[in-house]
Amino acid sequence: MTQDREYHRPVMAGQVVALLGSVPPGVVVDATFGGGGHAEELLRVLGPRHRVLGIDRDPTAVERVEGRGGRLQVIHGNFADLAELLDSEGVQAPVGVLFDFGLSSHQLDQPARGFSFRHRGPLDMRMDPGSEITAHTLVNEYSVADLATLIRRFGEEPSADRIAGAIVRSRPIEDTVQLAEVIAGAVRGPRRRGHPARRTFQALRMAVNDELAAIDTGLDQALEHLAVDGRCVAISYHSLEDRLVKQRMAGATAGCICPPDLPVCGCGVSPKFRLLTRGAHKPDAAEVASNPRARSARLRAVARVAA
Repeated sequence: MTQDREYHRPVMAGQVVALLGSVPPGVVVDATFGGGGHAEELLRVLGPRHRVLGIDRDPTAVERVEGRGGRLQVIHGNFADLAELLDSEGVQAPVGVLFDFGLSSHQLDQPARGFSFRHRGPLDMRMDPGSEITAHTLVNEYSVADLATLIRRFGEEPSADRIAGAIVRSRPIEDTVQLAEVIAGAVRGPRRRGHPARRTFQALRMAVNDELAAIDTGLDQALEHLAVDGRCVAISYHSLEDRLVKQRMAGATAGCICPPDLPVCGCGVSPKFRLLTRGAHKPDAAEVASNPRARSARLRAVARVAA
């Protein structure tokens, strides 16, 4: 497989390789395969007794590598269904699982996918084009209250009420640029960092793809099935994702569940995982300079130490 950096540049690839390049022989799962950048970097360092199973919701990512064989296999699916996908491929306990949440550069730069407020395209935003719900449905059918709740929750947008009201008053809204203009007109006050539509587009995309629920379920299944001495690595791009990853990994590495005022442990519970990262790791300045989209990336990782 030849990596296509125009499709998607792998973020924090050096740190991913450092964390997953020394796992025991077995299957490493790239649960968000995308352009295959991380998978290729891993295959360079993993031995012949390793193979990589890639998973992606976007069928175009799978089609790009169909028939290539070797130590790489890529299947279409949602990592929210990780346990079922592993079972279908006969994988009982992967030695590594990688999540790289968010969008690929390819998806952002394709106007027809509707992810970007900078390019005119349909209000789609589906990672899997076979899914039923699109952003058009949310924008043109949700009530003001439901839209405001969605934008506030998934976009952490302080102007959610004003934006939702402006959207409903401007219906029908048919494309991404029209929506971005409506949002920009609703946001008052000093010019904020970045485009005023950024948070709302993020919120709509997350709702269309049910992203937080997928992360929640996918992480739980990855940790449950991970082999002893295996590792799980997750890269997030905004606070909601990172908070969820932090909570799941903190819970996995917790041991004793006795009340804090109990002087001696009586539960006998030992942690099954240990943290590999103290806090969230960030890309270095050189990577951000060469790939500005990596700026918000945050990486966390754990290793399984007991069955």
